[in-house]
Amino acid sequence: MTLEDAARRAIAGDRAAQEQLAGALQGGIYGLSLRMLCNREDAEDATQEILIRIVTRLSQFDFRSKLKTWAYRVAVNYILDLKKSATERLQMTFEQLAEDITSGLGEAVLPEVEESLLVEEIKIGCSMGMLQCLDRNHRLAYTLGEIMEMQGPEAAEILDVSPELFRKRLQLARKEMLHFMKSYCGLISDKAPCRCNRQISSGLRSGRIHEERCNYAAASRSFTQIRTMVQQVEEARWALQVHRTNHPREASVDFTRRLIGILAINPASNGQT
Repeated sequence: MTLEDAARRAIAGDRAAQEQLAGALQGGIYGLSLRMLCNREDAEDATQEILIRIVTRLSQFDFRSKLKTWAYRVAVNYILDLKKSATERLQMTFEQLAEDITSGLGEAVLPEVEESLLVEEIKIGCSMGMLQCLDRNHRLAYTLGEIMEMQGPEAAEILDVSPELFRKRLQLARKEMLHFMKSYCGLISDKAPCRCNRQISSGLRSGRIHEERCNYAAASRSFTQIRTMVQQVEEARWALQVHRTNHPREASVDFTRRLIGILAINPASNGQT
């Protein structure tokens, strides 16, 4: 059953179809929310609200586009309407991030075998920080068009902009991201000063990372392993590959089960409204 088939059945009140839709969409929407908001709790809250909107507004879907495209447009509209997250309110710039990176260097390198989960935590956290240096429109363009690999026309439709404007936003975001990473990220440049494992001591001291728990990292890796993964693709795509090698931990919430529970308590809140 396609998502469009599931949508038709969900509109007719089929709870199993509603569950299928939510289950198929929740991972991607959580990933988008996390990259936009840079905070797990905020991303989980946003994902839940977005899924509720999708399921309860299915009757507004006209089936002239793909269900996934429509669902992501609902997600984008919700995110753009949100007040800026605490991280966004810091108004981080690439210049400020560069200062943070260089000030964290010079520490003794901890053994990578022992600290490999923290190396991955540093890498993902830094990548998330880079995204926050873009404004919301350019962050959305980069996340949809590059990290999530959506085609230009589909991404433009999701963002409700012309394909030309989407391309301009994506090109600028790519340019800024590549320039920064060539200058500072050792994963793509031998001349760049930063090494993920050299940020661990300062990260622990500042509270950005914690030995007892990781906000992002799901698997242990060393700096060398990550660098090898990044450089498996052609050089022009190394900066993008840093982002694509990020696989943050899944949300702690089972959004589908929670959504079905909400709909069971409020039977009027379904795709027919």
